[in-house]
Amino acid sequence: MATTTTEPRRTGTYDNLEHPRLATRRKVVRRFGERVLPRIILVVMCALFILPFYWMATLALKSNEELAIYPPTLWPQDLVWSNFKDATEVFPFWRFLGNTASITFLTILGSVISCPIIAYGFSRIDWPGRDKIFMIVLATVFIPFPVLIVALFRIWAELGLIDTYWPLVLPRFFGTAFWIFLMRQFFMQISRDLSDAAKLDGANEFQIFRQIIMPQSLPAVGVVAIFAALAAWNDFIGPLIFLQTEASYTLAIGLTFFQAQDAYDIKYNLLMAASTLIVLPVVLLFLLFQRSFISGLSIGSIK
Repeated sequence: MATTTTEPRRTGTYDNLEHPRLATRRKVVRRFGERVLPRIILVVMCALFILPFYWMATLALKSNEELAIYPPTLWPQDLVWSNFKDATEVFPFWRFLGNTASITFLTILGSVISCPIIAYGFSRIDWPGRDKIFMIVLATVFIPFPVLIVALFRIWAELGLIDTYWPLVLPRFFGTAFWIFLMRQFFMQISRDLSDAAKLDGANEFQIFRQIIMPQSLPAVGVVAIFAALAAWNDFIGPLIFLQTEASYTLAIGLTFFQAQDAYDIKYNLLMAASTLIVLPVVLLFLLFQRSFISGLSIGSIK
């Protein structure tokens, strides 16, 4: 009877060296795909977003002669810091700044008062038709503002409030649909056991809202405040419609004064300098409160 023998597998020096190399190569490729490549993509995307702001800042620091150079220089040859001072003299910059700051402050105040209260009623109190009414409120987000311009103007005109700040500020004291939705989703993450325990101790709904819910919802309130500040600071259509005298204009409308000076010779360096001054507070606001902004959007109140 013939017998067959199996030849043992040879493991030579080449195989012993090749496998560790392949394993190391795979590890490097995996680490590159998981850590390095996403960071490269994020850096490129951030550069694309920063590019308009960089170009605005460089134009703001160029002289009138350098603006006529073609192709344009990527960095000013001589930094003309006086453009910022000259830009504030083209229109009443400081008066418009005070008007914008007043509207922004009142908008923030109205939003942080109304939105949490309304969201609490839609999330923590059970009453008939609550969810259906909330869906109607949420549906108003999809109504474009231009559709409401004529109706809103007539309403405020009948009330005699045109050329005042009330049409821009008063609606915020009655809530904004998207910010109510944001606060409602945050409140729904808070355990109801806390509210039930407080009710057993004799607390009413307002006490529960003020002493238990709101202290845990400060990140969400901060997000609403930031959204309200950005909306009021950058608003152009609202002041353009409801404000009619120059003394009540905001900074967004003030930029149009550069075109009114000379329609055929707009000083773009001064225009960009004024735009930089207007954008700078918004950038600083986000940089100072970015942690609260991100945590309010992504983190629940109780883990």
